[in-house]
Amino acid sequence: MATLIQLQCGAQKYDWGKIGKSSSVAQFAAATDPNFTIEENSPYAELWMGTHPSVPSKALIEKATLKSLLEKDPSLVGEPVALKFDSGSSSLPFLFKVLSIQKVLSIQAHPDKKLAAQLHKSDPKNYPDDNHKPEMAIALNEFEGFCGFRPLSEIKSFLNDVPEFRQVVTDSVASDFESKLLDPATSADDEAHNKDLLRKLFNAVMISPENVYTTAAASLIDRVKAEGGNFAKASGDAALADLILRLNDQFPLDIGLFCGVFLLNYVTLKAGEAIFLKAKDPHAYISGDIIECMAASDNVVRAGFTPKFKDVKNLVSMLTYDCAPVDEQKMKPASFDRASGDGTVHLYDPPIPEFAVIRTEISNGKEAIDGLAGPSIIIVTEGTGTLNTPGQPPLKAQPGFVFFAGAGTKVEYAGNGEMLVTYTAFCEA
Repeated sequence: MATLIQLQCGAQKYDWGKIGKSSSVAQFAAATDPNFTIEENSPYAELWMGTHPSVPSKALIEKATLKSLLEKDPSLVGEPVALKFDSGSSSLPFLFKVLSIQKVLSIQAHPDKKLAAQLHKSDPKNYPDDNHKPEMAIALNEFEGFCGFRPLSEIKSFLNDVPEFRQVVTDSVASDFESKLLDPATSADDEAHNKDLLRKLFNAVMISPENVYTTAAASLIDRVKAEGGNFAKASGDAALADLILRLNDQFPLDIGLFCGVFLLNYVTLKAGEAIFLKAKDPHAYISGDIIECMAASDNVVRAGFTPKFKDVKNLVSMLTYDCAPVDEQKMKPASFDRASGDGTVHLYDPPIPEFAVIRTEISNGKEAIDGLAGPSIIIVTEGTGTLNTPGQPPLKAQPGFVFFAGAGTKVEYAGNGEMLVTYTAFCEA
């Protein structure tokens, strides 16, 4: 069996996706499926690459699912990876995606393994997997999102400077937070104390009665329109004012205006920049196109900015309540010492075993990646060229083309003058 296999991957339509041909997801899905017609008024949100049963990838020529090919030849995954992860030899331990985001996703977090198993057992409809879902996002273009809790000092400032936020929290909870906050926290006990204060504050927002938070949101919107970047005194700016108005246009008077804008870090990424979200980290993507990789799971615990099922009780109880400045949420790519040639290779290696991602760029000449000790999936996002491996004819590479490489497969990227950009998700034991 070939060890470098071109795939055909399916697209998911969600309300928050980019519309028609403006969506990278739609363009990539159409690149290898002649029967895929882009509907100009439809949102195309996610391209799924892998063996997850919800949208399984297929071999382009054989038309068999990738999972069935792995069942026939377990060496494609490799025994070390199969033994290390519950996925075994016929499934990948990661799920690779492209997301095209036109509209804010729900404020959400993903359970760890223990909680995922409990939620799946008690509510399989809303929690279809028993696995955790740490994830990494790499920007393909200008991206913005919410990522983790803000530093506590910033949250305290918003309580002082945004009366509508204080109204939603209630003055008693806000005063308790302000008077008992230990800043700086000098011990583990201090940090635990502060986390408990933040949990109570977050809970107060999430259980706020609808008539309270919608009234406060209407007042906030009127004040932002009137005052612009001065709406929160020194705590805000023009970018935050603009964000509030855009989010309100998408989800009018939503609780997400408070639990997102004033409690979570607002992060922007340029192409090639990345963030990692461990289990139980609150986040929401706002706009842009990204490469996303995660453990093989589709479990989401949602709060605001969504018409879907919200699980406030589990969300409040599960979060870590870790706080950090926004720059600490970003990942810095490293060099990859198993590459050689004329191109540039960066490694995004999060602190979990299920996956890492390589970005490869080459315009002229060749760049080779030594055989990885586990399975990988490659997507071309820019440019044209070829992918080569010993014993097989060259495979054409262009935007939207996706390939599976079996364990130990050496892949050579050849450019033809324009910048060929690929992303490779892989797992090694």
